[in-house]
Amino acid sequence: MTEMNTTIGKPISRLEGFDKVTGAAKYAADHHVPDMLYGYVVNSIITKGRITKIHTDEVMALPGILEILTHENRMSTAWFDIQYADMDAPSGTVFKPLHDDRIKYNGQPIALVIAETFEQARLGAAKLRVEYKEEKQHATELKSNLERARPPKPGMAFLLKPPPPKPTGDFEKAYQEAAFRAEGEYHHSAEFHNPMELFASTVLYEGKGKLTIYSKTQGTINDQTFIANVFGLKYQNVRVIAPYVGGAFGSGLRPQHQLYLAAMAALQLKRHVRVVLDRSQMFTFGHRPQTLMQMRISADEDGKVTGLNHEGYGETSTYEDYSEILVKWAPMLYPAANTLLKYDLVPLDVATPLDMRAPGGSTAFHAIECTMDQLAYQLNIDPLELRIKNYSEVDPLENKPFTSKELKACYLQGAEKFGWLDRKPEPRSMRRGNKLVGYGMATGMWDAMQLPARVEARVTPDGKLHIKSAITDIGTGTFTIMTQIAAEQFGMAMEDVIFDYGNSALPFAPIQGGSFSTSTVGIAVVNASKALKKKLLKLAIKASDQFKSADVGTVSFIKGNIVYGDHSLSFVELVAANGAKPILTRNMGYPHALKLRKYAMAAHSAAFVEVEVDEELGFIKVTRALTAVAAGRIMNPKTARSQILGGMVWGISKALHEETLLDPAMGKYMNQNLAEYHLPVHADIHELEVLFVEEEDKIINELGTKGVGEIGLVAITPAIVNAIYHATGKRINDLPVHFDKLL
Repeated sequence: MTEMNTTIGKPISRLEGFDKVTGAAKYAADHHVPDMLYGYVVNSIITKGRITKIHTDEVMALPGILEILTHENRMSTAWFDIQYADMDAPSGTVFKPLHDDRIKYNGQPIALVIAETFEQARLGAAKLRVEYKEEKQHATELKSNLERARPPKPGMAFLLKPPPPKPTGDFEKAYQEAAFRAEGEYHHSAEFHNPMELFASTVLYEGKGKLTIYSKTQGTINDQTFIANVFGLKYQNVRVIAPYVGGAFGSGLRPQHQLYLAAMAALQLKRHVRVVLDRSQMFTFGHRPQTLMQMRISADEDGKVTGLNHEGYGETSTYEDYSEILVKWAPMLYPAANTLLKYDLVPLDVATPLDMRAPGGSTAFHAIECTMDQLAYQLNIDPLELRIKNYSEVDPLENKPFTSKELKACYLQGAEKFGWLDRKPEPRSMRRGNKLVGYGMATGMWDAMQLPARVEARVTPDGKLHIKSAITDIGTGTFTIMTQIAAEQFGMAMEDVIFDYGNSALPFAPIQGGSFSTSTVGIAVVNASKALKKKLLKLAIKASDQFKSADVGTVSFIKGNIVYGDHSLSFVELVAANGAKPILTRNMGYPHALKLRKYAMAAHSAAFVEVEVDEELGFIKVTRALTAVAAGRIMNPKTARSQILGGMVWGISKALHEETLLDPAMGKYMNQNLAEYHLPVHADIHELEVLFVEEEDKIINELGTKGVGEIGLVAITPAIVNAIYHATGKRINDLPVHFDKLL
């Protein structure tokens, strides 16, 4: 069977872009209905202890206040006192707001004030007086509590986040006997999610335990399952809708507090309720964890790596074991006979950390690639040469070939386009006026995953192709790309394809994250399209003698027609022949586990960065950066480029801007606002370039895709730090790097 390739690989603008930039797109807090009530969350001001009294009477006397939900008067729930794991839940017991009088962390939601207007609810929340019995012994800082460290507890989370690989060889002996050694300690403070859209849920009470929910989420079915189980509702009576999501990248993987509280309020009051977290409250749930790492790398006189030791300590809460894949990356990249990998968690009085774009990887590669850079200077060879010298076509960790790996092409093409060879190797040897100029580079890697998903494909009476999936689009271009894939399958114009998504009533899709959405839902689209083509051919054979000898290998699908030789039937004619009933199929997409277990699967990148550092003041500017990416077949170069650019901006932010200021005595982050939690603005971002290296992968899946959501971030931060060293001769291992560390 042959089809006309019409759309894949073309730089098509986002189909919903016009609605977003003109304000027509409705986000979770934009759905207005009559008689809506508004909830405002009240947060704990202590870090550990108990609530002794909540003075609700004073606030209930205020105009417009209808109810104040607390642990004392909240409704009973079906699964309140036992563990319930959502799709992204780590091992442990999921935190449930208003469960009891215990305070587990600073900022914990302890009440919901419900009023007729948002302003009344906010005023009530501000005036609500709460008395506490504070426990003085709390622990919130990672470095000073390492004696608490222990391995992650086994659980379901181990399926996606397994423990570190076992040691190989004798690292300590190899390290001591090595001709060259490099080591460093690397510290990352917590980073907090701050997508443009605040977390919001609008819950419509439809009567008899039925809820329609508009919510900010990365998984409509995940939220549906969570709410139904927690409140003892039938799945079909809970519908979660999220066609537009204003950014997420991990923050919407798990159901957040506003969803839980809004649903509880709607069920308890039998009214429509909206709850929106304000910007400071965005700092009261999951975050990228504080992490401390020690990295040691040894090499022989030729620069071949002989030993790798990566040890990491990550924070988690006292009630859940959040872990990251932190220490496996170095041995996957660089062959070493001797490896020693260790990862422990430190339980603290904090909210459970949460996946944030490239979780584990963006942290780990800072340690790996900066230590490799340090090793290159000791060996007196080019950092790029060192990486090529230790290049491997197989995954050294498991001795498996990659389904495809064009990392070397990323190195060579990226270096040429960036002008890496113009670099003078000595630190502090390049200048531009009163600015020190530095070049740095680093390697990036991210798993290429695929999960099961189901898609419905149907031909409608007007000859359109209608594709349905519950997947969300958090701004990555999923809506556009799925439309492209479906259009190509049938040789149709994109305007003749309808992609219905972001609704839990549609066929199953997992949470959107991990750079797996295109491969996951895209393959389901392909499989559903294949099944639909067979149905259409069957109808064509029944409708016309001219198709009697046709089979799936001899017909084509072009512009809404099935074509066999000189004969064709339109989709409109085929639906008519089907009694005017739509022709539909529902099919799964899933990874070919038996075949793929023989291979390693990953996307790769190489980042090249130029920085200027003011010699007197220490101010740092990333003047230009280039990321070369090998990520299989690129569905849409325009949306993919945007993904990589977004990752590069985030890498600049991680390296130079984002910093949380923790007061260990109070157990609180003191800069819970965007005035003091700094993010890069337009003036901080200069020349950024993306280079997609051609990579054909016929093994990983039928589309040859790997995903680009995270690979653009992992290499950029260490490349910046390495460039700062080249410019100044100073290695800064604590992020972010501020001017005061260079003075």
